[in-house]
Amino acid sequence: MATINPYLIFAGNTEEAFKFYKSVFGGEFLDLKRFKDIPENEKVGPDEKEKIMHISLPIRKGNILMASDALDSMGDKVTTGDNFQLSVEAESKEEATKLFNGLSNGGKVTVPLADAFWGAYFGMLNDKFGIQWMVSYTHPQNQ
Repeated sequence: MATINPYLIFAGNTEEAFKFYKSVFGGEFLDLKRFKDIPENEKVGPDEKEKIMHISLPIRKGNILMASDALDSMGDKVTTGDNFQLSVEAESKEEATKLFNGLSNGGKVTVPLADAFWGAYFGMLNDKFGIQWMVSYTHPQNQ
């Protein structure tokens, strides 16, 4: 069965926020990638390369808090109260496809479901009720 975790979007202060969350929840970061590490990092402004592309922190009972910085150079804007998404981690590529297709029915696909450079089958959408979703399946060899 798929798991659902919150994915937060920050206006450039993800690292500060996650150091705070780590002090509250404890544990260690599972993943921390900066924008300088992405394949097309030349599109990222020079002052944004150290910003967080993805970070994850386990926060109890299998739940994972995840986040990213929104970048001005990529046209991202953060609106308080609208700066989160629900991230669904499927157990198979087929389940990811089924969930993605179901959630996007009547909604808007913002990132088509496809293999991503970090080793996941990944897509993003806004459902017909305006809720933002990320659907992912992490290939076993990439876990």
